[in-house]
Amino acid sequence: MLDLFLLIIVGFVAGVINTLAGGGSLLTLPVLIFMGLPPNVANGTNRIGIVIQMLAGTAGFKSKGITTFPFSIYMGISALLGSLIGAQIAVDIKGETFNKVLSFVMIAVVLLIVFKPKFKAKELIERTTGKHLWIGCIAFFFFGIYGGFINAGLGFILILFLHFFNHLSLVKSNATKAVVITIYMSGALLVFILNDAVNWKMGLTMAIGTSLGGWFASRFSVKKGDGFIKVFLIVMVSIMAVKLWFFSN
Repeated sequence: MLDLFLLIIVGFVAGVINTLAGGGSLLTLPVLIFMGLPPNVANGTNRIGIVIQMLAGTAGFKSKGITTFPFSIYMGISALLGSLIGAQIAVDIKGETFNKVLSFVMIAVVLLIVFKPKFKAKELIERTTGKHLWIGCIAFFFFGIYGGFINAGLGFILILFLHFFNHLSLVKSNATKAVVITIYMSGALLVFILNDAVNWKMGLTMAIGTSLGGWFASRFSVKKGDGFIKVFLIVMVSIMAVKLWFFSN
């Protein structure tokens, strides 16, 4: 019962982090691995909470009138095609190799969290048609491959791309990200399910927390305490990265 309660709490925190920015999987993935799941099963199980959380987040944004339809659907379908490839790679990779890749990704994302550029609060002319649409589709195909493989920290990259390339506001970038991840993550989850790499009990338990966190963060965009979460995330992720790299056996 204590483990299940911990999964809900961690899921809630990850749901808030994922919806406001990204990187929640940097908490949930190591926790699932440390609770005894093989790396590929932890990777698959983690997708359950993400899908349900992003559905809740999407509903939250839509309830506030924030949507980028049909642009978000185009990006989501492109990412879906890539995620099917990435998920199959993740299923086939050896556990020790996955741990080392995950630890490398964690350090890279921590650096991104620390040094990410500041967003300017100004009016932007959105670029969601023509060449910007097609370039976006190509980019999101490759984002999807990574998302299907690990997904950890991809939220930051999606927000940066949508903001600086497509000139979406931060709020719209987050709303678009929620739709895109819902679409491609559903495809990736199906691959893990077909390969029997999902623990439903732990996944659905964590999903309770992630969905509550996603709804809460998307509707109210609460930013109080972000500084504390940022420091906490950096410290925890750094420790987990070292643990996975040097003590993965």
